[in-house]
Amino acid sequence: MRAVRRPLRTALLGLALLMPVAAGAVQPEEVMKDPGLESRARSISAGLRCLVCQNQSIDDSDAPLARDLRLIVRERLRQGDSDGAVVDYVVHRYGEFVLLRPVIAWHTALLWLTPVLVVGLGGLALWAAGRRRKATAPNALSAAEEAAVADLMRRAEPR
Repeated sequence: MRAVRRPLRTALLGLALLMPVAAGAVQPEEVMKDPGLESRARSISAGLRCLVCQNQSIDDSDAPLARDLRLIVRERLRQGDSDGAVVDYVVHRYGEFVLLRPVIAWHTALLWLTPVLVVGLGGLALWAAGRRRKATAPNALSAAEEAAVADLMRRAEPR
């Protein structure tokens, strides 16, 4: 019986290690008692950037500033603000950089269009290089050159 339990236990442990774990830095004392408000707070904070880490949402960051931002989000929700009003408040206070997903507007057009321009210019450069390569193809040999090559080939043949 032990021979069966050990591999089974090892397999279950391996599966448990492969299961995704909800990564988050939200501390238990931050969690709101109302599950609806907590869900709203989590969805809002998932879209806000930690200004210290810059590659994580405030929901995933352990930085003190991220904790402060999570508390601000929860406090604004307790006061009855809508999700949009909470995001607007944080953006007004910290700037648009706090948004993990930048807004699409005229002042961010370069940010959104740069990848398209780079790919387009790269494609245009490849197309131009291909056309240039076709234009520089070698010309055919003249009759005198062909005769000289044939003479050289005859001389090189083993006798």
